[in-house]
Amino acid sequence: MILSMQHKVHTTFAGRLILIGFGSIGQGVLPLILRHIGGLTPERITIVTPDEAGQAEAQAYGIRVLQHALTQDSFRQILQPLVSSGDFVLNLSVDVSSIALIGFCWERGALYLDTCIEPWPGGYTDPTLSPSKRSNYALREAALALRMLDGKDHATAPTAVLTHGANPGLVQHFVKQALLNLATDMDISLAVPQSRTEWAALAQRLGVKVMHIAERDTQTPSIPKRVGEFVNTWSVDGFVSEGCQPAELGWGSHERHFPVDGRRHDFGSDCAIYLMQPGAATRVRTWTPKAGHFHGFLITHGESMSMADFYTVKQGEQVVYRPTVHYAYHPSDSAVLSVHEFAGRNWRLQDSKRILMDEILPEGIDELGVLLAGHGRNAYWFGSQLSIDEARRLAPHNSATSLQVTVACLSGMIWAIENPKRGLVEPDEMDFARNLEICLPYLGPVVGAYTDWNPLHERGQLFAEDLDQDDPWQFKNVRVL
Repeated sequence: MILSMQHKVHTTFAGRLILIGFGSIGQGVLPLILRHIGGLTPERITIVTPDEAGQAEAQAYGIRVLQHALTQDSFRQILQPLVSSGDFVLNLSVDVSSIALIGFCWERGALYLDTCIEPWPGGYTDPTLSPSKRSNYALREAALALRMLDGKDHATAPTAVLTHGANPGLVQHFVKQALLNLATDMDISLAVPQSRTEWAALAQRLGVKVMHIAERDTQTPSIPKRVGEFVNTWSVDGFVSEGCQPAELGWGSHERHFPVDGRRHDFGSDCAIYLMQPGAATRVRTWTPKAGHFHGFLITHGESMSMADFYTVKQGEQVVYRPTVHYAYHPSDSAVLSVHEFAGRNWRLQDSKRILMDEILPEGIDELGVLLAGHGRNAYWFGSQLSIDEARRLAPHNSATSLQVTVACLSGMIWAIENPKRGLVEPDEMDFARNLEICLPYLGPVVGAYTDWNPLHERGQLFAEDLDQDDPWQFKNVRVL
């Protein structure tokens, strides 16, 4: 830990901060905000939360808490006295519409950041909507439509940063650094890309077919998971919500085998597909340096769509290059057991929920990064190997998992304050170097590693007839059936 870096004031902010939701991520990001954003004193911060979680932590910092549940009918009445021009709304809640909050912030002249696109309650499970309309793809398309809200171009509206936590968020910045590292190692000389077109052309030139967000969490609690309990190292409600949605992935131009249970969307950019089963019931093969190869859940995440879209190359209207992009997540073993029990209950959530924090044993890491594969060097992983021990040394109220999220929230906030009139922005469109500069002191070892592993290596010959031997990086080979 380098104290001078840890407590560097990166920017100053003259407005007020309204923090919506105060679960594990809200509690973890608060001390980082107070350390690194100058001028933002406790009396200028208000927390709006529906329950009593984190009350003691807020009180210790001298911060006001308003216990209100924001609903479609009440959010304006509650927030209007709190939010004015030049303020910042940090949305870390569940079941509060991101789209509604962004529109409200633009009306009030306030900055905005969230870590995922949330609908109002029931938006993920509304039986009157098709799986396509309930997807993260659909939520993203609806959010992007805000750029022309009411027929007006909002390109210079107060900056609203969409989905900037660890993933989505930090991982998009990892991808750009990984592409530059690959280019260097493959003796490709180039200037750092400055536009979406240039980044996509670089990925195409390198021959990247697949981008996995590959994560393995090995943190272990001193108190084992009990029967009837869902245990996780971050929000249980957030994990359950996304795990119950259909599995989604950006669909690459190299793919030759469309999944039998795969479906396309009939609207939007057509950069992604979904499967007719939950992400928490779908597993994929991937690799990280410490864990080696493993099976992870293909959980729907916004970066699967935004990255696939961002790195698309077209000739006219024809897609000539696009990587396959998806999350491959092996959470803590306690969380895996929780998912298996959850599924066995026919996707009916357990009665008890526990977010691991103080009871995590002094061992284990959250290895979070991006695996770029299918190129001339086979596969390259770049990311963070943050341990629970180091996370505890670096910041209070954090585990290794939460700190990777909270420091990315911090960097996204700082970027928004420094770029206050950019309208709606996705992480792919932000300055990756500035964000990494802020995040790196909190990420533990950040490493790049090559591997000769591919999805065919663990399969043997037992099911060889079901594989595509000509291209290991076909999704057909990556998926676990």
